[in-house]
Amino acid sequence: MTDQPPPPTPSSGSGEPDPSDPSSPAGAPGPSGPPPGWGPGMPPAGPPSGHAGPPPGWDPAQGVWGAAPPPQGWAFPPTEGYPPGSGPYGGQPWYPGPPVGWYPPGYGFDPNDALVTPPGAGLGGWFNRCAGALRRGWRQLVPIMLLTQVLPAAVLSVLSLGLDPSANWAPQAGSSASPVLPDNFAADLLSLLVVLIGGSLLVGLVQSVGWGAGTWVITQQAAGQPASLESALRYGLRRALGLWGWTLLVSLLIGVGFCFCVLPGIYLGFALSMAGPVYLFERHNPIGRSFRMFHDRLGLLLGRVALVVLAVFVGTAIPGVLEGLGTSPFGTDPFASAGTAAGVVVVIGITAVLALPAHLAQMIGLLVTYAEQRAHEAPVNTAGLAAELG
Repeated sequence: MTDQPPPPTPSSGSGEPDPSDPSSPAGAPGPSGPPPGWGPGMPPAGPPSGHAGPPPGWDPAQGVWGAAPPPQGWAFPPTEGYPPGSGPYGGQPWYPGPPVGWYPPGYGFDPNDALVTPPGAGLGGWFNRCAGALRRGWRQLVPIMLLTQVLPAAVLSVLSLGLDPSANWAPQAGSSASPVLPDNFAADLLSLLVVLIGGSLLVGLVQSVGWGAGTWVITQQAAGQPASLESALRYGLRRALGLWGWTLLVSLLIGVGFCFCVLPGIYLGFALSMAGPVYLFERHNPIGRSFRMFHDRLGLLLGRVALVVLAVFVGTAIPGVLEGLGTSPFGTDPFASAGTAAGVVVVIGITAVLALPAHLAQMIGLLVTYAEQRAHEAPVNTAGLAAELG
């Protein structure tokens, strides 16, 4: 037994000073007592002793431990994009990604395609591609159109004028008091019809060569491939017979429509306007496909084809009027003498050449319209169309 109190027992592992220890700092709070100046309802002045404080860089507003402070000039929500070098994708604009309307390589569609008008580009995009096709290929297209469109039409016009029997019918009809048919009326009329129908069929076959050759030139050049005149004509010869057959069927349907009434003929002319390009590129069901394209995008195709028809009408009506005015001074029988015959041939040749822009507008306009229709059905580009063309 001793009168001395037992020594204080230190807290095991606490590492905190004993308040009863005289060596402890004065006023140091113990584990069970509040710091000096604390009162009810007041938050503690700092973290409790014995606990580590927040790591450097901690932001209570963000609630993130260890996050670095934001770069200078950063603001949220972003208005002008992240500052350069900041954000989830350094150096990228806000919401980084490709521009609107962009498609990855190989997707099959290019908004800057030289032949295919992208959906939404409007009439301006269509005009730009028509002008681009003419600008790239006029050196090949002009000779093709002269050989396959202008020259056959001029030859047929000269033959029909030379075989026209109306110059012989007029004197016979005036010499008789009673209205009777001229001599050899049936034979002359039959001869004229044979020349016109047979000549038109042959002209159509030659024109099919030009349509195929011109389509090949435009597509190849738009795809960045070489397109020589000789290769184009060879391609046109390979496709001419099939294209000619479908053209005859389409012409027959349109003619029947005009016989019943004018409006059905006009409707069939617009609805079957894509049959030629469909045959050249797809070679399957040109009439059905053309009808489907027309009805699926009625307003779009109707507007484009109407512009082509207007250009063709103006481009052929003006030379037609000039031909009539130019040949009228040579009389009703211009082939009666060599001089008048030569004059008529020159006039017909010049007016036929003046119709060249109409042939170019028809071929280029319908081809670019077909490519635009294909783009509305599925992603497509000129390289794919060139591969289909063969």
